[in-house]
Amino acid sequence: MTIGNFSFDTPNTPPTAKEDDLSFLRLIRSRRVGPATFHRLLAEHQTVAAALDALPRIASDAGIEKYEICSEAVVEAELRAGRRSGAQLIRCDHPSYPVALREIDGAPPVLWLRGDARWLHAAPFAVIGARNASSLGLRMARGMAAGLGEAGHCIVAGLARGIDTAAHNAALATGTVAVMAGGIDKIYPSENTVLAAQIAEKGALISEQPPGTEPAARHFPARNRIISGLSRAVVVIEAAHRSGSLITARNALDQGREVMAVPGHPMDARAAGCNMLIRDGALLVRSAADVIAAAGHGRADHPAPPMRTDAHSSSRAPAPIPPTPQRPNDAGGPANLERRILAWLSPSPSDEDDLIRRLGVPASVANTAILSLELQGLLTRLAGGRLSRS
Repeated sequence: MTIGNFSFDTPNTPPTAKEDDLSFLRLIRSRRVGPATFHRLLAEHQTVAAALDALPRIASDAGIEKYEICSEAVVEAELRAGRRSGAQLIRCDHPSYPVALREIDGAPPVLWLRGDARWLHAAPFAVIGARNASSLGLRMARGMAAGLGEAGHCIVAGLARGIDTAAHNAALATGTVAVMAGGIDKIYPSENTVLAAQIAEKGALISEQPPGTEPAARHFPARNRIISGLSRAVVVIEAAHRSGSLITARNALDQGREVMAVPGHPMDARAAGCNMLIRDGALLVRSAADVIAAAGHGRADHPAPPMRTDAHSSSRAPAPIPPTPQRPNDAGGPANLERRILAWLSPSPSDEDDLIRRLGVPASVANTAILSLELQGLLTRLAGGRLSRS
């Protein structure tokens, strides 16, 4: 199967391939089950059906009374809404699901797609940046996207105003993927309705949210991890000191993707984020040729210090975990273990593996307590194997 100069191999299908769409949707749409919890449940119970059966008991053990998994009626309505919008459901066990995205922490268990799924595999590069971009930034985005597209790469962005819109428009002829924050039928911003229709015809629109979901602030960081997860590298063109583009760049680093940035004038606030990324180790690029050369040779040919996470970076460094008292076992039982976990966590993310080591209990015991707290809504699992207190 080919698009342009690219051929697509069918990836190995995981053991859950025969499980039906209803079971997948019922599990991921159940209360307090996010992508990370979905995959943890699947790993522990081997099949989605077994995870669904176990979920009420797990919730009960966590102290959640009268927990009910998502009903068949709800997910059947979602499937009908998806069909009405002309979208198809792609599960993470399906050959059309992008292999690169499947490998990230907290990969979306399902994607709704309008367009051709083959574009998800076409050596994608993300081209993202400021919504209030300058005319020079927009020109750079158009040139960058067009050049990468002519070289055979699909362009990934978030359908936002500014840089994203310019990149999508420039790549319509060569292939582009728009990752949406809301449902597949909810175009945001509305001014990009025509552009979204063109992308669905010539590329692909994707969303992990149910059709009909209005985009909310909490959806955009989750959307950003998909943009970076799909891509071989993330190119940032204009970004403020604190912006969604920097969240995408941080996700890219956590996912092992290359981060590249176009430098800007030091006095332009719209260039502050890009200049900071370059200062902290991102590759400086000026054109599509620079991006292709850097991606082809890898970081070995472009040595740079690792990206920093100090107080001046785009995300806060994880708070240090206090030393664990010397305890041979968790004599206090599950409730005490949960209290210890909460005592060590804060709103600032902490590494899950470090926490488990400091708990001094088997990983299986710690994971059970962490899952219980997650179902209770007391902690949040983040990309990169990190936890924070809710």
